[in-house]
Amino acid sequence: MTFSLDFRAHSEVGLVRKNNQDSGFASPTMLVVADGMGGAAAGDLASTVAINEVEQIDIEATGEELLTTLAGAVARANDTIADLVARDHSLDGMGTTVCGAMFDGRQLGLVHIGDSRGYLFRDGSLVRLTHDHSWVQSLIDEGRITEEEAAIHPHRSLVLKVLNGHPTHSPDTELIEVHEGDRVLFCSDGLCGFTTDDTIAEILAEDDLDVVMADLVQAAHLGGGADNITIVLADVVPHDEALGARTPVVLGAAASTTVPDLDELAAAVDLGDDEAVAAADESPVVPKAPVPVAAHTDDEQARYQPTLRRRRRWVPVLLALVLALVTGSSLYGGWAWAKTQYYVGENDGHVAIYNGIEGSVLGRPLATVVETTDIEVAGLPRVYRQQVSDTIKTSTLDAARSTVQRLQTMAGTCPNDASPSPRPSGSAVPSGSATGTTSPSPGTSPSGSGLPSGGSTGSGSPSASFTGSAAPAPPEGEC
Repeated sequence: MTFSLDFRAHSEVGLVRKNNQDSGFASPTMLVVADGMGGAAAGDLASTVAINEVEQIDIEATGEELLTTLAGAVARANDTIADLVARDHSLDGMGTTVCGAMFDGRQLGLVHIGDSRGYLFRDGSLVRLTHDHSWVQSLIDEGRITEEEAAIHPHRSLVLKVLNGHPTHSPDTELIEVHEGDRVLFCSDGLCGFTTDDTIAEILAEDDLDVVMADLVQAAHLGGGADNITIVLADVVPHDEALGARTPVVLGAAASTTVPDLDELAAAVDLGDDEAVAAADESPVVPKAPVPVAAHTDDEQARYQPTLRRRRRWVPVLLALVLALVTGSSLYGGWAWAKTQYYVGENDGHVAIYNGIEGSVLGRPLATVVETTDIEVAGLPRVYRQQVSDTIKTSTLDAARSTVQRLQTMAGTCPNDASPSPRPSGSAVPSGSATGTTSPSPGTSPSGSGLPSGGSTGSGSPSASFTGSAAPAPPEGEC
């Protein structure tokens, strides 16, 4: 026996944010939400990339094929994000969660990465289908905090795994059998982060699907509405041809954002068309008016793609090729070595971990942001502000993370800091809504971290010790 999905979908900016970085997709055979992150670094673009890829695989599939098809789409989305960041370094730091499923009439093929959630409501009971890839969830798993404590934890925004162009971040997948009468919910943390599972269960018990949607949105608002809210909701009902023919719906940022065409951008570079490349660099994201999915025609898409003018500049192209051959071998060796290096520095006023070395070659930076934290450099004692500004060299990513953890212990020790309470040693470094993630690395700071660890700094800076469970207050005059 096969079933159909009677779905509803909603996405909004919420009560606080200025723009919607969430995206979503709903069809008779697919339900997906994507929560973009990165602020100025184009979280809306990242979630759009994810939804564009899953929209392309809205096809018939069954059993294990559901999982391989979804995993392939997520991998392509991750690759596209990596390509966009490589093409435009201002996008470095963007990322997105992905949470949803394909449906074959009997099973849901689930895919999940990040802290958006999937729920199944069956026979009056709510079951969470996904496991948050977050710092507070890891603390719950270890028995260090409760679900109630996690809801108010200062680092609850720290996500350990998202799609951000890094190949190590792969999604969870699972096949789930459905029954008639089941109710399925996928949502961004704009809902589940501002209300409880008990409240969600109480609302899902209501009969009318439209009322359920309205009440879920209201619950998010009552919780503060401080984040974008995206909800995709469906009832499992007896097979219905009319439901199977419903038009798919694209939600949120994906309904109003166009992803740059990487092939055309690459063609512009190959042709040596400097003007086309410059125009593409200046406008990596092209907004457009929201239109129904069915109205996305080739002509509509062409209106927003860069127009390339073919020019025959044989001499400049040949010269460029000669220069590339001469310098390529030496540059490659330096680049390969630089990619093995890490350092802690400043990114938009916050402490961040970089992969590479400072400087640039031919206008291209030799380092990229790997992980961003919400530690404000201005909130550190002066000696540590200077250390971060000068950059702290480390030999490995783990060493950089340990250095960041030590900086975390000093954040908030100055009187003017916005978060004056000391943090425990070894706590995770929250990323807020940044795409980068920081995994905790307990233990002492590795040698060569660059941070003062006792004794004189050699330049009149005060000594500091990181031992103990609380950060020491900095000497007077060092804030």
